[in-house]
Amino acid sequence: MKLFGARFAQEPPLRLFSRFFVKNFSSSIRSKAQWDAVARPQYLVGMLAAADQATREQVPEICAIEFGVAQGHGLVALQEYAAAIERETKIKIHVYGFDSGVGLPSVCDDYRDHPDQWRDGDYRMDEARLRRQLTSRTELILGDVRNTVPRFVRETQKVPIGFLAMDLDLYSSTQAALQVLSMPEKQMLRRVPMYFDDVRFFFNHKFAGELLAIEELNQNNPDVKIDIWRGLPDGRVFPENPWLRNMYVAHDLRAITNVRLQRAPAATAV
Repeated sequence: MKLFGARFAQEPPLRLFSRFFVKNFSSSIRSKAQWDAVARPQYLVGMLAAADQATREQVPEICAIEFGVAQGHGLVALQEYAAAIERETKIKIHVYGFDSGVGLPSVCDDYRDHPDQWRDGDYRMDEARLRRQLTSRTELILGDVRNTVPRFVRETQKVPIGFLAMDLDLYSSTQAALQVLSMPEKQMLRRVPMYFDDVRFFFNHKFAGELLAIEELNQNNPDVKIDIWRGLPDGRVFPENPWLRNMYVAHDLRAITNVRLQRAPAATAV
């Protein structure tokens, strides 16, 4: 009866009413993730998967990063979800937000940055207002990602990356941010859920923007590859939600191979 009731609650149009009750009365962060019962389910689902991956790898602490903070609504949501996930999973989550602080930088000189869509200075931040909303869990890192990302990996980062949200709009900025997965000193889980904000608009194509940055990382880095998050819509209450097709996973192939080698039985002497 309980299973029937759960399935019945997920049927249209009842699922809309059910989501209202989950959003307002459920204390389970997993239920909220399953029902998309938060403002940014892509962040919650991605970070919850990261915590579960950390548990599998026996990693007690991870970090979640948003590239492209703008006014900070996403970063504040990431901070809120991190606290809730930490309470349920016992995986400690550090949150970082990367942004120039002064809006989009100058676009590159050709089509790759979609100069017909973005302008210098778009999405300028109100830094003082945002900082008042951040807790000790969250660090805001301002500056050009070409400089701040390498410095973060070499000097600041202490725990593996668990989740990445990419919303830098430009190919050039996204390419620079993805150094966080490709530098020799990188620290990441074997599988890192990712959200890319700008991959499904009418003007998007694989020869520019975030899609080109993904393609180039996959071509140039033998150890880490980014692919779509396969099977994510399966079994979800709202499998038609558009954000599901913006979710990717970065796979650390070298780390995965090493785990398999460690598990392989020793050869029998003849």
